[in-house]
Amino acid sequence: MWEEFPPIPTSEWDAAIRADLKGADYDKRLLWRTDEGITVRPFYRTEDLPGTTGQARFTGAWETATETDIPKDAVRADLLHEQGATAVQEIGYALAESQGKRSSFVFSTGTNYFFEIAKLRAARQLWARLSSEAMVIWSRTSMADKSLYDPAANLVRCTTEAMSAIFGGCNFLIIDSARFPDHLARSLGRILREESHFEVVSDPGGGAYYVESLTASIANEAWKVYEAGLSGRDSAIAASRTGREKALAQRKITLVGVNNYPDLNETLPPDASLPKTSWRIAVPFEQIRQRVEKLRKRPRVLLLQHGDVRMKTARANFCLNLFGCAGFQVKSSETLEPADLVVLCSSDPEYLPFAQDVCGRTKSPVIVAGNPKEHIEALKATGVKDFAYLGMDAVKFLSHWQEALS
Repeated sequence: MWEEFPPIPTSEWDAAIRADLKGADYDKRLLWRTDEGITVRPFYRTEDLPGTTGQARFTGAWETATETDIPKDAVRADLLHEQGATAVQEIGYALAESQGKRSSFVFSTGTNYFFEIAKLRAARQLWARLSSEAMVIWSRTSMADKSLYDPAANLVRCTTEAMSAIFGGCNFLIIDSARFPDHLARSLGRILREESHFEVVSDPGGGAYYVESLTASIANEAWKVYEAGLSGRDSAIAASRTGREKALAQRKITLVGVNNYPDLNETLPPDASLPKTSWRIAVPFEQIRQRVEKLRKRPRVLLLQHGDVRMKTARANFCLNLFGCAGFQVKSSETLEPADLVVLCSSDPEYLPFAQDVCGRTKSPVIVAGNPKEHIEALKATGVKDFAYLGMDAVKFLSHWQEALS
């Protein structure tokens, strides 16, 4: 059988991928350069395994716990995470604070599933360099990535975060409710143990090419942070926080229910709240939506479609998500109707005559879905006020129109 399935060298896999890309830039399309300074490739193989793999003194045993159970002398790496620290910073600064003298650590576990698994594995491996004492990891589901809106999405986030913590090798797991009932937070740990049997296998990521490679990469970068010490920690974390906020505003990263795929019918209850934390990435979008909900009447946005079916549909869907994130009333139509804001959804070549027609028939502000660079000045001359496109700062854009339409 093995003769019928001979090994395929990495070079052939790469060649096949490049052929499928049909000339598109391989690096831009398939390489992911993360905030941690790590480049993630589209696939990993045996040769990508680091020299040393597996957990350092981890048995697979874990227990659910609460905030009050955390030892007073534990190193609170979770507080760095909640300020916007990367996985590398969280480990490196925690080890620098401990200096091998305190063996209990608290880490927050975020939504970057495999990175969070690798983060805890890397932390344990680096600790073994510093101390012969066993490391005790307390892992908390992150509050930095939770949202006031869409509590069901928060529950899903907590589920994947808890899984990452367990697979990464936590000793104690703390699941904090985030606008979903407390009993669901308590039940989640029981389900993962009693029904999913996640306590049975020790280090389930061990030997996986991607997880092992990622663990080694995070460990290498975190060790550099550790060696540099605590000097400049606050400014480095602030830079990471700013970068993440920018990525969310430009929708390069998605927080479901916040900057993409919002529940258009959701209205925030007056008593809605989350446990206090130093920073939450969702706040800028939440503030826009809350201001809109406080208006006497929510602005009406008309997505006016015309022409090329594929382009008008894609751009209308883009804008439905975009304006829905601000809580506007959004409607799609192929006929001009009364609205507070009219968004033209068509293809670039069709926009100029489309805009000339619509701008002459409405007193409402008109904007264009897309960034037709060759026609922007001509479109502005017809009366187009703005452009909504992929990669723009959605927070600034939505804030502007929330204020303009109030």
